[in-house]
Amino acid sequence: MKNNKKEFYRRITLSFLLFSGIFSVNAQNQTVPLWNKIPDEIKASNYNEKPELKDGKVQSTSQVSVPTLSIHIPKDNKPNQTAVIICPGGGYTHLAFDKEGTKVAEWFNSLGITAFVLKYRMPTDITMKNKNVGPLQDAQEAIRYVRQNASKWNIDPKKIGILGFSAGGHLAATASTHYDDKVYESAYKVSARPDFSLLIYPVISMENNITHKGSQTNLLGNNPSQELINSFSNEKKVTSQTPPTFLIHATDDTVVIPENSINYYLALKKNGVTAELHLYEKGGHGFGLGVNDTSKFWTRDCIEWLKANGYN
Repeated sequence: MKNNKKEFYRRITLSFLLFSGIFSVNAQNQTVPLWNKIPDEIKASNYNEKPELKDGKVQSTSQVSVPTLSIHIPKDNKPNQTAVIICPGGGYTHLAFDKEGTKVAEWFNSLGITAFVLKYRMPTDITMKNKNVGPLQDAQEAIRYVRQNASKWNIDPKKIGILGFSAGGHLAATASTHYDDKVYESAYKVSARPDFSLLIYPVISMENNITHKGSQTNLLGNNPSQELINSFSNEKKVTSQTPPTFLIHATDDTVVIPENSINYYLALKKNGVTAELHLYEKGGHGFGLGVNDTSKFWTRDCIEWLKANGYN
């Protein structure tokens, strides 16, 4: 009788633990540290993250030195096995974490897509031995982390994309063209290549006549060499293995001129890579999911592209 009681309580306890584990995953999103040990880190006690809050919610953040992934799992819609890693923009000085991160993740969740908002490090000599590759290290590790753990979230490891806005678009394009670059030692033995890229008013080039000067200076420093400029001008790094890409830009964007997207698209086309470019008449820069201009239709166009290519 005692043994039967013990077995009964053991099963009840196990069932409770299993239920609690499943419930916690589905009921709330998580934020996890990206690294156990941040590569090429320089400890700096006087360099701390500076989040800007509104109603208790992070709107943007700067001086990021400890990268994280915020995991957003679809609740009302059954996950469709696609995942997107989101890189907010901010000129490599800050991250527009709400407008170009959390809100975008919630939109993807409404489509059944699991989303991961990457809070990547801001390039600086204060906390990095080589600030040029710090953000790329974070992007590569985020892709590897999601691919390594894909089964946890019912994700197809061959349906993991990356999305970036503005300077985050530069990082997403860099991850799409430099995925084979060995910029750190990873514990994961899986590929860092994204399966598709979504680039939203992205900085693509570091060439002086086309780049966003602030992003160039923050990532490459003052007066970078032509070799360094070439290395991070992603339109020059496209190959036939570059992931399929969806690009959007507003024609009236004067912050990051549309030639960034145009030149990347032409490089993709030249190399036979599946690509789609939408140029909207109005929208300016930094419109996130869209405003009341022609650019507000980009989410609709993105959904159609994802469907056409088997990602939604």
